[in-house]
Amino acid sequence: MSFGKGHHLLLVDGSAFIFRAFHALPPLTRKSDGLPVGAVSGFVNMLWKMIEENRGPDAPTHAAVVFDKGSHTFRNDLYDQYKANRDEMPAELRPQIPLTRDATRAFNIACLEQDGFEADDIIGTLACKARDAGGRVTIISSDKDLMQLVGGGVEMFDAMKNTRIDSDGVRAKFGVPPERVVDVQALAGDSIDNVPGAPGIGVKTAALLINEYGDLDTLLARAEEIKQPKRRQTLIEHADQIRLSRDLVKLDCGMDLGYDLDTLEVREPDAETLLGFLSEMEFRTITKRVAEALGAEAPTMPEPKRAPDAPEMPEAPPIDPESYEWVKDAAALEDWVALIRARGHVAIDTETTSLNEMRAELVGISLCVDPGRACYIPLAHKADGDGGLFGGGDRAEGQMDMDEALALLKPVLEDDAVLKIGQNMKYDAKIFARHGIELAPFDDTMLMSYAMHGGLHGHGMDTLAERYLSHTCIPIKEILGTGKSQITFDRAPIEKAVKYAAEDAEVTLRLWQQFRPNLHRAQVTTVYETLERPLVPVLAAMERAGVKVDRDTLSRMSSAFSQKMAALEAEIHALAGEPFNVGSPKQLGEVLFDRMGLPGGKKGKTGAYSTPADVLEDLATEHDLPARVLDWRQMSKLKSTYTDALQEHILPDTGRVHTCYSIAGANTGRLASTDPNLQNIPVRSEEGRRIREAFVAEPGNVLVSLDYSQIELRILAHVAGIEALKQAFREGLDIHAATASEMFNVPLDEMTPEVRRQAKAINFGVIYGISGFGLARNLRIPRDQAQGFIDRYFERFPGIKDYMNDTVAFAKEHGFVQTLFGRKIHTPEISASGPRAGFARRAAINAPIQGTAADVIRRAMIRMPKAIEGMPAKMLLQVHDELLFEVEEGAVDELIARAREVMEGASLPAVDLSVPLIVEAGKGANWAAAH
Repeated sequence: MSFGKGHHLLLVDGSAFIFRAFHALPPLTRKSDGLPVGAVSGFVNMLWKMIEENRGPDAPTHAAVVFDKGSHTFRNDLYDQYKANRDEMPAELRPQIPLTRDATRAFNIACLEQDGFEADDIIGTLACKARDAGGRVTIISSDKDLMQLVGGGVEMFDAMKNTRIDSDGVRAKFGVPPERVVDVQALAGDSIDNVPGAPGIGVKTAALLINEYGDLDTLLARAEEIKQPKRRQTLIEHADQIRLSRDLVKLDCGMDLGYDLDTLEVREPDAETLLGFLSEMEFRTITKRVAEALGAEAPTMPEPKRAPDAPEMPEAPPIDPESYEWVKDAAALEDWVALIRARGHVAIDTETTSLNEMRAELVGISLCVDPGRACYIPLAHKADGDGGLFGGGDRAEGQMDMDEALALLKPVLEDDAVLKIGQNMKYDAKIFARHGIELAPFDDTMLMSYAMHGGLHGHGMDTLAERYLSHTCIPIKEILGTGKSQITFDRAPIEKAVKYAAEDAEVTLRLWQQFRPNLHRAQVTTVYETLERPLVPVLAAMERAGVKVDRDTLSRMSSAFSQKMAALEAEIHALAGEPFNVGSPKQLGEVLFDRMGLPGGKKGKTGAYSTPADVLEDLATEHDLPARVLDWRQMSKLKSTYTDALQEHILPDTGRVHTCYSIAGANTGRLASTDPNLQNIPVRSEEGRRIREAFVAEPGNVLVSLDYSQIELRILAHVAGIEALKQAFREGLDIHAATASEMFNVPLDEMTPEVRRQAKAINFGVIYGISGFGLARNLRIPRDQAQGFIDRYFERFPGIKDYMNDTVAFAKEHGFVQTLFGRKIHTPEISASGPRAGFARRAAINAPIQGTAADVIRRAMIRMPKAIEGMPAKMLLQVHDELLFEVEEGAVDELIARAREVMEGASLPAVDLSVPLIVEAGKGANWAAAH
């Protein structure tokens, strides 16, 4: 039966699948021979997920996966610079490309590619043929170049965002219907594919012009009618270039394919062929899943070598949300408490109304003791759980009284004989603490993953479930919705909440069962048990304590910043010779590069000039206007991010700001402060210091700051064995002056501020792998002079160069680097090519130094509560190398003495540094005075 009405064609952009898999997933090699197969694994999993999600009455009748073949197409003959700026394919991806074709054929899906054409052209030709024949088409891709095909039965599906793209979706993106997308792209160009377009015209302007004139040919024919002189001149002068751009972006939908739509009919995969391929790739998990789905026996694969002491993992039942128990009364909960005590462990998770623990209200609790055995205890769901317009707020039926439930759970949650298991346990611990429950002891799967896999991938539950359990968790949006119709969890129907919440607890338990025995095999048990887990209660206490912020001070600063911004705007307008929106990068770019003719203008994919800080810093050496814009941007950021936003973060109940620390956010072990971020307030600028004035102590108290002095340079001197730097630190010399003296042969008593400044820039720059170009920008000196400084630095301190080379070699051999305390930071891109290689190399060099410094302050923080126990003092904030305390005025000196002793001895006894750690202390009524 030939393709026609009632048929449904599914077209997969195979190349997009491959690159998404390659960039989104960590490297993976086949155990038997070391062949890279990470992209193939991701591709196979996406293909299988696509197949599983496209069953039922709306299933496709025809399907194909379409690939690019080669890099030269007819477009390169039209324009030799087409895609000329694309990076070369990474070496580790190249051998995986043919394997993705083999995978497609193994799934018995048509595998299409053709010399001289892009995958988009094949997709376009097939989509148009299917539409003309009266059938439906779904294109699985988010590629904007394919949006010109949408309409008349053709839709796109963005698998990453799980959203369909129809004609309205295209109009929302481009401002025109699908049939005019090519015209807009021809005008706007595309920096990624190196399509030139019309200089200075972006997507919005292009859409405006096309909507006004109807189509591109009419627009170009009537270009002289356009009122704006610059726009008119651009269209007239670049008409041929615009027409060429249209030829480059327009898909060829009339290809001679040599086959028809009927050959693409969906066929079931042959179990032996598919399972044979998956087995050959050594993909154990998906081989098992596919075999089960096809009703076949999974082929035997040689098991990976297991450590002699590794326990055999029992076969777990599949995750089944339909099996979860809805706990409605005390009798049922008492049974669960007895079960928990019998097991000696329980995975636990809380559901609340907010991600902010200080504002969140407890809605329910989920528990899991065995795979396949989990429950949810709803406590505060409202009866209007369907998300009614106004929400009545009546209590839903089938719930326990919260006080009764917590009273039953409190003894077991605080029992030392019962291990509590959580994912990001700090959140749940703070929720329970607000209800008088101190959760201990515990394990945290997020931190276990962080200790083992830092640098490889994220550590959120959904990511871990997909990667280590081959399970996709129920999306939260299925429970709460999205956008304006989104509800809070207390309005979610309990029937849905039970499945979602209990699944979280079961996934957490299963992850724990995998991760716990692997900690010691990954040789990170000590890292987890001394640097990760013990930090949780310390940070939870700091976050609950918060820091007092004076709203009036912030308000006055906001007004002052507004006035300064207005004055700077007036100065900028005077320098430009005309008013414009200083906050618009597009308008700023036009002023700098079109009207003022300053050098270095580069356009992005929207057609607008790029004006990031580094570009403006380069221009600031030649002209005052970009320098003033930098000042304006800094003032604007301080105002919006701090003096305005911080007022909204003051909790009414406490009058304090309660930041949240992410333990597993940075690969190196550094903590990240969020909601609000208190770690990025500029410390060296006058305005940054003024913002710190708003952080104040309660009456009768003082803020005390203790800050490690140049800790990363001290660690560098230790790990690189640089005797001159170590001696300078031991003698308490000015390290930057000492470095300058070594480098430039200048006696210390003849040192000038300028020479010291140059040495300081090099000292800190080397830690972060600074280049001659970067140092030249920082010091505002010629690049060759800056490179000469770096070369001389390495000559004087050869140990640093040796450390760098040794660290990169270690990373390439092992796939990770380590801190002095054993923290592993994986370096998956250390052998990459192109710009990524340089970034990966710098990151690998810096990670052991920055990571060791982060570990030192973690060790200090973990020891601090015991050291200051009984004192009228609290630890409030951690900002990079600094700890901030609030203490009664009479106990300041004692606090400084105790805290300094802990901080300066934090590396001991694990690591005995060959340079002393020095901590500087300050005190004052506010943070600025204490710093």
